[in-house]
Amino acid sequence: MAITKLNIEEFLTLSLKNPVLDVRSPEEFQHAHIPGAFSIPLFSDAERKVVGTAYKQESKQKAIKLGLDFFGVKMVKMVEEVEELITIRMKNYELQKPANFVLVHCWRGGMRSAGVAWLLDLYGYKVYTLVGGYKAYRKWVLQAFEKDYPIHILGGYTGSGKTEVLNALQKKKQGVIDLEGLANHKGSAFGALGQPAQPSQEMFENLLAGELIKNTAKNQDLSSHDSQLTSPSPIWLEDESQRIGNVNIPTPFFNKMRTKKVFFLNIPFDERLDFIVHNYGSFEKDALVAAIIRIKKRLGGLETKIAVNHLIEDNLRSCFSVLLRYYDKQYQKGLQNRKGLSSLLHKVETDTVTPEINASFLLSLIHDTIN
Repeated sequence: MAITKLNIEEFLTLSLKNPVLDVRSPEEFQHAHIPGAFSIPLFSDAERKVVGTAYKQESKQKAIKLGLDFFGVKMVKMVEEVEELITIRMKNYELQKPANFVLVHCWRGGMRSAGVAWLLDLYGYKVYTLVGGYKAYRKWVLQAFEKDYPIHILGGYTGSGKTEVLNALQKKKQGVIDLEGLANHKGSAFGALGQPAQPSQEMFENLLAGELIKNTAKNQDLSSHDSQLTSPSPIWLEDESQRIGNVNIPTPFFNKMRTKKVFFLNIPFDERLDFIVHNYGSFEKDALVAAIIRIKKRLGGLETKIAVNHLIEDNLRSCFSVLLRYYDKQYQKGLQNRKGLSSLLHKVETDTVTPEINASFLLSLIHDTIN
């Protein structure tokens, strides 16, 4: 068999249905990687440093010899790891025939990916490598945020259950990107409660770009099967601040989000308050107090004291009422800070936070707007 080199677009298209093997070191992979890729490191972190130092301080030939020493003893284990991954993939996708296609990349598309590709090709796999490696992928990621997408923004005050509405829209076969889900953060001072650790900024960008390519591919697939579609299906995103916890929505993409239609769920205060109490009331008091203290400067000393005292007295509803009024003001300020808001804003009047009902309201509104 021959090893095939692919550009980034070809590589990512195949990655949607074939396993991607990232042969960079564990440290490189942990920092950020192509979403869905498997870590099959050619070198450990320590070995990578040794080889890299030899390359810089001595010669390419010396680095290759050291690399071969490290690689040689790992060949059998590496092949077995790939076989196991392929077997798992066959079960997950219910494939009847062995999946003999593998995609391999390293940092620059150099010696590491070439070495692993040679081994797997020798063993009998059809191997594709990425020209330019992960570095080329990162360039593609940043360029992806410069493009325009058919975005619809889901707006609404805190406690409107926007994430749950996005989930309901997804069940109705709508394109959805859950920014807070990608960021592992709900966006407020309380957003980290109950969430896993946030990804690095680079990994967050990779995840977002991956969701954009999936939704774009879905639209292209729909168009190819339905010639009557005159425009791509919208991709729903929640109205967010640029910063979500410790990560930021890339500026070019965020700026485009701010020019899109906002479908605002206008839900009564008490309904939203019930939702907040239900979703956050079970967290430890210490964690809730710490979150309140984080916004003390903006909330104000008196309001902070009132909210904390209500919490200490187990009066959750009164505590969250103070906080909800604060976040309503913050959201309103951010909403108004949009050019041409009057033409972008579409209010959806509803008296419930039930996601299935509100998802149906949104789709009806869009249908009526189009027709």
